[in-house]
Amino acid sequence: MASQSDSTVLDTFRAQAAACREMGAPRTAAIIDAAADLADPATSTGGRILGLTGDSSRFGGATGLRLAGGLHALARSGAVPELSAYYAAASDDAHAAVAAALGARDAWLETWLDLPPQTNETARSAAVMAGLLVAADRFGLPFELLELGASAGLNLNLARYRFDLGGVAAGDPGAPLGFSPEWRGPPPPAVPARILGSRGVDRAPIDVADPANHERLIAYMWIDQPERIARAEAALAIAAAHPPRLDQGDAADWAEARLAEPRAPGVARILYHTVAWQYFDEAGQARIRAALDAAGAVATDDTPLGWLGLEINEDRSAYELRLTLWPGGETLHLADSHPHCAWIQWHGIERHGRR
Repeated sequence: MASQSDSTVLDTFRAQAAACREMGAPRTAAIIDAAADLADPATSTGGRILGLTGDSSRFGGATGLRLAGGLHALARSGAVPELSAYYAAASDDAHAAVAAALGARDAWLETWLDLPPQTNETARSAAVMAGLLVAADRFGLPFELLELGASAGLNLNLARYRFDLGGVAAGDPGAPLGFSPEWRGPPPPAVPARILGSRGVDRAPIDVADPANHERLIAYMWIDQPERIARAEAALAIAAAHPPRLDQGDAADWAEARLAEPRAPGVARILYHTVAWQYFDEAGQARIRAALDAAGAVATDDTPLGWLGLEINEDRSAYELRLTLWPGGETLHLADSHPHCAWIQWHGIERHGRR
């Protein structure tokens, strides 16, 4: 079992469990807490977790969510009855469920620690669309979209979703998947957002053409929030008919290459990301900013550029939707949001200079 000397890494599990509880996912929180309690250096999974060093952030590289994803996938498979019973709410003993899973599939669970979680939360496309409405109102031009940390590329299909954003309709009104977050504050601009094309990158993209990857993606959803699983399944069905254009690669390398490409006159280029920035190292973040500054320096009214992000702020107190526009490089703090966009607090055009 874990010892006092292991407190740093296990503290990240506790913090993640607390965050899950705050966001209405108590059963997932209990699983993460149980995994921390049962961390044992004699097991492959426990030894790997307790040997982690070098990440002192609150959530420690999302290690708790990585393991939670593996446990959810294992529960969905039915391979460990005790675990499946817990996820089906037929049992409330998270410790017994995790212990059974580690006893049966320890080595397999360890492999889930290799990659960060990729929920590809499609509800965040509501925040992206709201930001695009502001850019559309400013530029009056159609968009070319570039997404960093695109995961399975589900949010690259946002033109094929429908949105009700504070009473403002956007997207495809006939789409089978729609989003209507609780809207607080004034509505965004009621203007059309025309998307000519979209392309994304991820270090470990999920190929939605492979049914096995559907399970991996859904495993990162929290069992307490079945509506998120339903959204993911609907988005995957749309992606099967309209495969997103998705590249494998480093975000900074890709951003530098894409932003350096010539821009067609009369098209606004928007680079965006949602809850991905924290996974890029400081050097990569600096390179992306530099590439945006270089591209922004040559932006014109006929070839404008935008940088749109929904990310947790520096003191980790709120998820903020920010939009920087070139020419000019002005940054707007458009909204604060629930991390899964259950609600959006719209501020409108709050100017904050450069970010």
